[in-house]
Amino acid sequence: MTDILDMSAGALTRNIAARRLSAVELMRATLERIDALNPRHNAIVALRPREELMAEARAADAAERRGPLHGLPMAVKDLEDVAGLPTRKGSPLTSPTAAAADSVMAGRLRQAGAILIGKTNVPEFGLGSYSRNPVYGITRNAYDVRHSAGGSSSGAAVALALRMVALADGSDYGGSLRNPAGWNNVYGFRPSYGRIPRVDADVWTPSLAVLGPMARSVEDLALLLSVQAGFSPAAPLSLAGEASAFQPAPVPRIKGARIAWVGDFGGAIPFEPGVLERAQAALTVFESLGAVVEEATPDFPIQDLWRAFLVLRHWHNAALLPLYENPDMRAHLPPAAIYEIEAGLKLSAYDVAAASQTRTLWHAALMRFHATYDFWALPTAQCFAFPAEERGAMRVGGRTMTTYHEWMQCVVPATMAGAPVAALPAGFDASGRAMGIQLVGRVQDETGLLAAARAYDEATRWLQSRPPEVLGSL
Repeated sequence: MTDILDMSAGALTRNIAARRLSAVELMRATLERIDALNPRHNAIVALRPREELMAEARAADAAERRGPLHGLPMAVKDLEDVAGLPTRKGSPLTSPTAAAADSVMAGRLRQAGAILIGKTNVPEFGLGSYSRNPVYGITRNAYDVRHSAGGSSSGAAVALALRMVALADGSDYGGSLRNPAGWNNVYGFRPSYGRIPRVDADVWTPSLAVLGPMARSVEDLALLLSVQAGFSPAAPLSLAGEASAFQPAPVPRIKGARIAWVGDFGGAIPFEPGVLERAQAALTVFESLGAVVEEATPDFPIQDLWRAFLVLRHWHNAALLPLYENPDMRAHLPPAAIYEIEAGLKLSAYDVAAASQTRTLWHAALMRFHATYDFWALPTAQCFAFPAEERGAMRVGGRTMTTYHEWMQCVVPATMAGAPVAALPAGFDASGRAMGIQLVGRVQDETGLLAAARAYDEATRWLQSRPPEVLGSL
């Protein structure tokens, strides 16, 4: 048997079910890998005691198979509650007290048989596509510890790339799942809004944030999605439907599909030199598989969409207002949180309504666009990974950024569409920095997008052909 940590999640669970591999063996190898690499990369935080985890693995070996993730070690993003672990969100303003219960999503992982070993690191409150916070410190890129891992699902992406875990959950508002996937050469999947139940302080107002799977193959993305998805009464806007429909993964299918390369939206979005070229080169894979790739842009003013996104994001961060109103706590809020709150305080209900109407017009424009194109594509970030200590790119493509997240503007069109997006590895630049491409599908067509993404995955095998160099030293 090959190194078990190089195996896919599907292969691991099949071998555990067939008693060819024990959960104890897998847990031991997992903890040894974490011991070896996590001190430098800092992907997994709040790791549970070894003796507890080994005991759970022994219990899994002695028990009947609970579900499709039986015996699989997983760490949950530190924006989600996991019973028995603190939910710090990277902030000293949160409580170190352990959560009393699992979130809906974490509970589904546990019910499917996963062993929840700890948390994956995030930036403070998940705000910003970088990799540091004052509670747990910096998460460093899987390919070069000098570089950022992206964010906010930074720990998840690095843990996957370094084979600390075989599956990871992520979440995505403004690229939080897509950017770290691209910078760490793994796969991420932002599903349609409501596909995976998400419970916040307000369950009745639609958000732009979604939960999604991350993995080292598209088959494994589908496996995790089949556990995470499905209606929950706790999230009344979540989508109905059998989650098991995503498993097994859809048969690879891309021949005859039409893909629009939207790139920089006609020069409206700046990119660091080399990013567009790297992403566009990856699209030749789809052409070799029989897809038609053309340069095309939806008929919509992209800056109007950006302005509407800013308004909605300010509004959605209202949950942080109680911290801002307390002077002692305000002093410990990160600049990104203060920016969002103070901008939100200037909004009226009419501003929010107008932003939502802009989003509706964008949806109509995309319906017209999808009459011609099955998918559209662009990079997962506007620049390659910057130094790990930084909080973002201040200048991109010769333009000064006006907000802490403007260098991630390229993810906003898909976020505002509420459509499924696959973040696919696109290769590396001459300096060894990874980049990804976003492949965006039609709203609620996860199956069609997974089929296209799987065809790309099987044709490229980026993760197998270019693993992090540090793995070779183990």
